Amino acid sequence: MPLDEAFGLFARAGFAGVEVMVTKDPDTRDPRRLRELAEDHALRIEALHAPFLLMTRRVWGTDPIEKIRRAVELAEEVGAPLVVAHPPFRWQSRYRRWVRDELASLSETTSVTVGVENMFPVYVRGRRVAFHGVTTLADLDGFEHVVLDTSHAAVSGLDLLEALATLRGRLAHVHLSDNPGKGWDSHLPLGEGTLPLDRFLEALAADRYAGTISLELDLRRHRGDERALLEALIRNREFCAARLRLVA
Repeated sequence: MPLDEAFGLFARAGFAGVEVMVTKDPDTRDPRRLRELAEDHALRIEALHAPFLLMTRRVWGTDPIEKIRRAVELAEEVGAPLVVAHPPFRWQSRYRRWVRDELASLSETTSVTVGVENMFPVYVRGRRVAFHGVTTLADLDGFEHVVLDTSHAAVSGLDLLEALATLRGRLAHVHLSDNPGKGWDSHLPLGEGTLPLDRFLEALAADRYAGTISLELDLRRHRGDERALLEALIRNREFCAARLRLVA
């Protein structure tokens, strides 16, 4: 969906802000265009997701450190307080050292927080393999700012309420979705899987969580049906609002 259509859809669904993933679409990398869209639709850009997905592996080059630096620059230009970054693959020794030794200082010298997202293992020929070095709660110990993806957590076998307690004070952002609990990443709409998202959101509210939450949902079944897509977005937003005790 073109970015202008997506912003309009989110505004009609009653959202307050958006997370923009940097992709091959030049609009996602154009600060002037992003500011225009945010202003036109009265939406805040709360987060930028740096281009770490397989389909964006060559956006802004292949150096993960440069990707983060450019994402921070873009975030500053559009007023986004957070950049989401993926952790190093096990073979990315230079990036791993940089994350360990320099990432925290980058956040301190800018107005932008860089949060590292938890990832998940996959199965290769029946064997569980963790390509990223950050799949468990212990793996997140070294990061000052963490992005917790609930579907990734499910694949890793993490307990969401335990994760929340462990990450207290370091949780900067949440990627919220459900998961069927069958060992793969799914990003189901809320309430369609097995995760205790109602209790998780209520715990966030009780803990006076001050960070942001993005709904990261697989809604491809509604492709081509804008009314169904809009209704799904409203339904998922209201699920959160009711449990966070927000005004819908």
